[in-house]
Amino acid sequence: MEKIRLQKFFTDNKIMSRRASERVITAGNVKINGVTAKVGDKVDPENDVIVYNGKVIKNNASNKKYIMLNKPLGYVTTTSDEKGRETVISLVSDVGERVYPVGRLDMYSEGLLILTNDGELTNRLTHPKNNMPKIYSVVIKGEISPEALHMLNSPMEIDGYKLKPVKVRVLSVKNGATNTQFTLTEGRNRQIRKMCEKCSLTIMRLTRIAVGKLRLGELERGKWRELTKNEVDYLLGKSDNI
Repeated sequence: MEKIRLQKFFTDNKIMSRRASERVITAGNVKINGVTAKVGDKVDPENDVIVYNGKVIKNNASNKKYIMLNKPLGYVTTTSDEKGRETVISLVSDVGERVYPVGRLDMYSEGLLILTNDGELTNRLTHPKNNMPKIYSVVIKGEISPEALHMLNSPMEIDGYKLKPVKVRVLSVKNGATNTQFTLTEGRNRQIRKMCEKCSLTIMRLTRIAVGKLRLGELERGKWRELTKNEVDYLLGKSDNI
């Protein structure tokens, strides 16, 4: 098996974060095949013996799962909820492995949600430096004035934070509503809703339809499917084909 950095071994197996891994390695608390490890050392997860604080750490990350869920309204994007509300985990109980949501969609939003047990993918999709675009279909009550549309596309500060540029375009106006498309490269908490509130706009429906080139497509609401190898490689930055 291809060797990986020791820090990645710990994150893949959900033992600790990369930063925490570096600390315990630097402190001399990790051994590889009986030799005290150094930061930057690589291991073969299947064949090397990794010991942390005197305990052998087995590799349980070989059965990695990558799935796409079409999240319906009314579900919270957490693994558990103190208020007893339904979580997205209840929709993927038949996946066969425990998976975790990558990022969030609020309770009243729907659409494409990725779940995985791969820490590397989670980090890549959530780290701001990677600028992975996320595309949303947003239905807004009434028409959007040119001034409001300009404001949505202009630099904006929310909760004391200056947002990265957002691209908003109008697709159609019908039946007393405006169909728009928002393209974000970050996902601040309830960002689109707060942007619209600042422009005195009321959202009727908010659906994430794409993450980069990965599209929601015809996946039924409340259903999930496994990502293809090409899709996983694309999300990990190993390929541009999808």
